[in-house]
Amino acid sequence: MEPLNLFEYEVLASKYMEPAIWDYYQGGSDDEVTLKSNRASFERLHLRPRVLVDVTTIDMHTTVQGVPISMPIMIAPTAFHRLVHTEGECATVRAAGNADTVMVASTFSTCSLEETARAACGPLWFQLYVYRDLHLSQALVQRAEASGYRAIVLTVDAPRLGRRERDIHNAFTVPASVRIANFARDLLPDAYIPEPAVITWDTVKWLRSITSLPVLLKGILTADDALLACEHGIDGIIVSNHGGRQLDGAVASIDALPEIVQAVAGKCEVYMDGGIRRGTDVLKALALGARAVLIGRPVLWGLAMNGSAGVQHVLELLRSELSLAMTLAGCPALTEIRHSLIQRL
Repeated sequence: MEPLNLFEYEVLASKYMEPAIWDYYQGGSDDEVTLKSNRASFERLHLRPRVLVDVTTIDMHTTVQGVPISMPIMIAPTAFHRLVHTEGECATVRAAGNADTVMVASTFSTCSLEETARAACGPLWFQLYVYRDLHLSQALVQRAEASGYRAIVLTVDAPRLGRRERDIHNAFTVPASVRIANFARDLLPDAYIPEPAVITWDTVKWLRSITSLPVLLKGILTADDALLACEHGIDGIIVSNHGGRQLDGAVASIDALPEIVQAVAGKCEVYMDGGIRRGTDVLKALALGARAVLIGRPVLWGLAMNGSAGVQHVLELLRSELSLAMTLAGCPALTEIRHSLIQRL
């Protein structure tokens, strides 16, 4: 019997991954306080449904950076998909296209951005880490543009990696057989990882100057930084604490979302990731002002269990749950989902 929900996928997927790989994906930083908060904060939000509304038809279609998608659920960037499935990101991107939504491909992919684009049957965004060698960073952006990616997502919350103690206990390293494909180019050895840069708002200006694609910042958690993003002409913000893998004790993404939406006041699109496991979680995020959400770990659970079909099933479970949640909450369209739906305990 197929898993009925993402929690069942989580339990079953652990049997399909080596323990150290499972810990690599599941773990957070330090005491994993933020990792746990991403879920606990959703559970503190209750819904105030409206009744006697015609919910015969439920419409979940939306656009993100002008790209039409069938539901406000996208695939977040996560690294090294070939750790859990031989087809890696190529399998994941097929599922995204079949579900008619966006996949954000990671810089640390095990299929090159060109390979991923060739396997795609739907829209793609590219997640960028900036390196001290700006020419290398610019080359990644140019390759993404040439391959048809629709947006650049700059991760801004990782000047250094958080202390992930599960990985230290396991002495985890990425196996030599799993390459970082975006750096396995003519003059770069397969194991080459360039030195990251400490990025600033000047870096954001530089990125805006080298691409005509929409630029989004992933990792914003405060209204102050959201306002600065707007001042720098950013097209979108992904409210994110990196899945609890960076600063432990940082605010849960869903708790940071309302102040950022209020600060931005429609100047750019706002999305969020972190802790999404149910259609009701998506509904809560939309009610608090997110245009769409992104999911990370559940995609890897589906990929580990059943490749592209597993990822698509994860997406379809969330689609079905969101449709039911909208029906029971009296919201036949995304435009009917309002802040008044939420009661915070």
